[in-house]
Amino acid sequence: MEEHYRSIITEIGEDPLREGLLKTPERVAKAMKYLTHGYEVNADDIVNQAIFHEAYSEMVLVKDIEVYSLCEHHMLPFFGKAHIAYIPDGKIVGLSKLPRVVDAYARRLQVQERLTIEIRDCIQRTLAPKGVAVVIECCHMCMQMRGVQKQNSVTTTSAFTGLFLKNDATRKEFINLVQAKLH
Repeated sequence: MEEHYRSIITEIGEDPLREGLLKTPERVAKAMKYLTHGYEVNADDIVNQAIFHEAYSEMVLVKDIEVYSLCEHHMLPFFGKAHIAYIPDGKIVGLSKLPRVVDAYARRLQVQERLTIEIRDCIQRTLAPKGVAVVIECCHMCMQMRGVQKQNSVTTTSAFTGLFLKNDATRKEFINLVQAKLH
């Protein structure tokens, strides 16, 4: 990978032997491996490590989960927040596992739409809750740094299952809690 980045540096008109760029191919290769380490992670395994039987049957919401990913179309960053809720049906998951699921899918070349659905489906598949809700809000550098160059644009995606689809009041409660500043 380092050799490819050295070639890219040459192709854009720079000298890869210049002092400031000598270690850049190595650093970029390491960064790319880290930014895409989600390919090595099984999100289902993350959830399955921390499932507990519990009679709790009200909404569980973890919001403002930081999201960092790379757009698969331009390999530029997109970043923002994810909000995840589920309604247990006899099983809950350790709360730290939900942000780990976000990272497992976000640390791949992605589109926000697919990322939203992958998170939703993983939680639905592993916990079998009465419903799952996922909303992701991100800024995309491919829209801000290049192309249309709209600096204040935010993309919001959502995906729902179960009670969040069937029950307007449940969906509204989720949206209200995501928007609320309770802390």
